[in-house]
Amino acid sequence: MNWLSNQITIPYESTEAVRAAYDFHNLQSFLDIYYQGANVLIHEQDFFDLTWAYLLRCQQDNVIHTEIFFDPQTHTDRGIGFDIVVSGIYRALEQGRKQLGITSQLIMCFLRHLDEEAAFHTLEMAQPYKDKIIAVGLDSSEQGNPPQKFERVFAKAREYGFLTVAHAGEEGTPQNIRDALSLLNISRVDHGVACGGDEALMGELTASRMPLTVCPLSNTKLKVFERMEDHNIGMLLRRGLRVTINSDDPAYFGGYMTDNFCAVANALRLSESELAQFTLNAIEASFVEDVRKADMVAQVKAYLAAR
Repeated sequence: MNWLSNQITIPYESTEAVRAAYDFHNLQSFLDIYYQGANVLIHEQDFFDLTWAYLLRCQQDNVIHTEIFFDPQTHTDRGIGFDIVVSGIYRALEQGRKQLGITSQLIMCFLRHLDEEAAFHTLEMAQPYKDKIIAVGLDSSEQGNPPQKFERVFAKAREYGFLTVAHAGEEGTPQNIRDALSLLNISRVDHGVACGGDEALMGELTASRMPLTVCPLSNTKLKVFERMEDHNIGMLLRRGLRVTINSDDPAYFGGYMTDNFCAVANALRLSESELAQFTLNAIEASFVEDVRKADMVAQVKAYLAAR
């Protein structure tokens, strides 16, 4: 199914106009165009095609394992069935495993600008798909939507057997990171760069080996940092935090995995071993079995040894 055949009208008259709209100035300006773009996804094949295109880019970047976020509420609120969304994505992930050798996990995010009741409803819809969804998280605007808003939902998700992660400390304060840890009992902090302004919090994150899934190019695109040279990811790594490099909505932010690594390497004075440590940290933080982790670690170490 070609998305063009869905006959969805978007408020742009040309490809150039769409590209110009990608000049975000903060998270909300990104979300506005993100939700407009999501309207073209209607059929299961659309979600398959989108995911498959992403996996092909992963293959180009030598990605061997990916943990993908999706927010079903963006689609179910438009009348698209939960099954259509998950089935399309998961079918592509399975094909990626078989044909490309890329393993994957799927993480379902609640839209934090919506209310608790909507999140509970989405969690119940996810129940039949626990074999396909490894964890739940939080998505959308952090400002004005603190972790405590979803404390009861996350407790129920853990009761159902889901792992938990949460966006915290991107545009929000270090307190959002603390609250996500204490109230949501998360396994990873998504973004988390605000911790760089809080010595005590950095010490706590280092001691607990809590992973931070940092997305450098989206951080600069959204003006969390004005320039990549200003980014604190290198400092966090050298302070001993388990920081990782990730791509965040790469089609929108213009940066897949290699792009993010190159941007960090070009802007910050990091050694090859430090750059490799980002990947080793990511492997340690991943939601895969120990055998798969050991295999991925061996691949990284073999590459370094051959340099």
